[in-house]
Amino acid sequence: RWLLQEALDDLVLRATERLLELSAGRFSLESDDGDFWIRDHRNADERRSVRSLSGGETFLASLALALALAENVAELAVEGGPRLESMFLDEGFGTLDPDTLDVVATTIEELSASGRLIGIVTHIHDLADRMPVRFEVHKDATSARVERVEV
Repeated sequence: RWLLQEALDDLVLRATERLLELSAGRFSLESDDGDFWIRDHRNADERRSVRSLSGGETFLASLALALALAENVAELAVEGGPRLESMFLDEGFGTLDPDTLDVVATTIEELSASGRLIGIVTHIHDLADRMPVRFEVHKDATSARVERVEV
């Protein structure tokens, strides 16, 4: 139990760093007895259940946790062994306002620049257009084809 709590505390600490970035300082993440909570710094540091977050806010918290978990797993790799340096994000981008979408896209671009492979599944053209390489799926009544697009 103690070891799992330490791992969770480390995950929450890393996720909070990301969430503060992604939310422009508005939110930090906490855990208490196995539950996640949000600290809303723009609302007198109110402690809220993660269930009270909007769709876009939930997406940011989930992304922060996923990025923190990916960092933790990557660090666990044995010297010379395979490393987990890729991640796929599937949707949720439609819940973001344009400013938050820009912050998320910038974060993804920074991760890619650090050598990680970040795959995104999205129908948001503004986000897809920012990716240097993408695969577009074109469907018609009887078939589909995939086209590789490089910017």
